[in-house]
Amino acid sequence: MERSLELGNVTKVQEFILLGLSTSPEAREVLFVLFLTLYLLTLLENALIVFLVCSHAELHKPMYFFLGNLSCLEMCYVSVTMPSLLAGLWTGPYHVPFTACMTQLFFFIVLICTECALLASMACDRYVAICRPLHYPLLMRLQVCLGLAGTSWLGGLLVSAVKTACIASLSYCGPNVVNHFFCDVSPLLNLSCTHVALTELVDFLSAIVILWGSLLVAIASYVAIGRAVLHMPSAAAQGKALSTCASHLVVVGIFYSATLFIYARPSRIEAMDLNKVLSVTYTVVTPMCNPVIYCLRNREVQAAFRRTLRGSCG
Repeated sequence: MERSLELGNVTKVQEFILLGLSTSPEAREVLFVLFLTLYLLTLLENALIVFLVCSHAELHKPMYFFLGNLSCLEMCYVSVTMPSLLAGLWTGPYHVPFTACMTQLFFFIVLICTECALLASMACDRYVAICRPLHYPLLMRLQVCLGLAGTSWLGGLLVSAVKTACIASLSYCGPNVVNHFFCDVSPLLNLSCTHVALTELVDFLSAIVILWGSLLVAIASYVAIGRAVLHMPSAAAQGKALSTCASHLVVVGIFYSATLFIYARPSRIEAMDLNKVLSVTYTVVTPMCNPVIYCLRNREVQAAFRRTLRGSCG
């Protein structure tokens, strides 16, 4: 009762102050130019992939359908986190209204959960292509691909709605300084002046279901792929099969290494400087590298890109 009366007499936080990626004025100038360049490059790369997949009939295949979805997601992803990162580098610590912070958190959770589900769907696609090649046209027909993609986005929306509602319902009575460059789960939980056990439980369970669940699907798919590759009759066939999976494995490794370290733990995280570095990995580096790793080294995509260039020059 005393705790409730005490909280009732405290003015709730109406805004947060984001410290940003760096508080050093000298470092901020250099980092601003660097991250602005990376942001624009990421948008250009992913927009190019979406354009190529949509405009070339030979890329209308399940693998490229999922890559197009992933590129759309990456453009949204960086557009949710990078503006606040750049604003912090340009102005230093800056004020964010409570509603704007929760809105950013909602879209961030939507996109990270959807990316997990899409990566698992892409692993399943590679499993069917290599382990069930004769059934691939049937098992990965357009309706199935649309269903997997739609379920990924819908699942992300539902999980985000629950998590954001739990975090927004907490009381924040000060301090209101967030040691991060965007509104993320752990920094906000650290600022709450009410009990966060239920919210932490919801956060942890969703991490188990979404992060660990999708990772296990990807691992199971690649274990089956590895066994199938070992039984292939020729080294050439083995190399071709592995080459179609290598890029996905690299992206999965980078993405899950950072996200599992930060989110799949049932406690508030104190080492926020380390978290900011890891957050840069999956909010900046991964979206920028994905098009290169996945598509721009792919022969079919390269051929489509060259035809587009010839058409524009002609």
